[in-house]
Amino acid sequence: MTLHSLPLFVRLAGRPVILLGTGEPAEAKRRLLDRAGAVIVGEEVDAALAVVAIEEEDAAVAAVGRLRARGILVNAVDRPELCDFTTPAIVDRDPVLVAIGTGGVSAGLAAALRQRLEAWLPAGLGALATRLHAARPALRARYPDGGERRRALGAAMAAGGPLDPLGAVADVDVDGWLAADQPRGRGHVRITLGSPDPDDLTLRQARALANADRVIHHPGVPAAILDRARADAAREAWPAAAAGEGLTVELVMA
Repeated sequence: MTLHSLPLFVRLAGRPVILLGTGEPAEAKRRLLDRAGAVIVGEEVDAALAVVAIEEEDAAVAAVGRLRARGILVNAVDRPELCDFTTPAIVDRDPVLVAIGTGGVSAGLAAALRQRLEAWLPAGLGALATRLHAARPALRARYPDGGERRRALGAAMAAGGPLDPLGAVADVDVDGWLAADQPRGRGHVRITLGSPDPDDLTLRQARALANADRVIHHPGVPAAILDRARADAAREAWPAAAAGEGLTVELVMA
């Protein structure tokens, strides 16, 4: 499946961003840019990004044209067809940021999803991320192989695992987990799919795909299912060679 946009997190602290327009739409963008530490400037200043929050149609289209002619990426408020980038709804668990985007077609839907996630994601999620960052040297020493390290973290962060990010994160003991011998995904798992809809995957099937190092797919397995695997997992059509290191997941339609 093709992405309509590539989600990126851009560090704007101290960098100029052009903001054009007045009224509440422009003020909302100003508040967002202020939170990111951007330096808000006018059209005459050199910048890599610009936000056009001009309500009058012709003036907005003209401003977008001028800015694009200078090679500036533009966000045009309420005009997704003119946008080079869009700004998502954000759940902030510093340093964890969750961004929900709809390509600019429904800000209301993005906001509704953000509200649900706000209630779902623990307030201490950022603290868990900070502890994991501090443990990186010890984690690399314990698991020097990148694939083994990834599998260990995947198993630990699964539902009910010792590092479950949706569990009681305030009580997570990263050092204690590192000192223990945690099981890691290996071998070959064969999944028979009863439906082409990825929403019909069981929790166990979704977890196996998320932790797979290699995915072998038989004819008829839809791309939407393959997209549930990690982006860096190898994907091979059946028939494929014998499994190598790590966890191999074989997918076949019923």
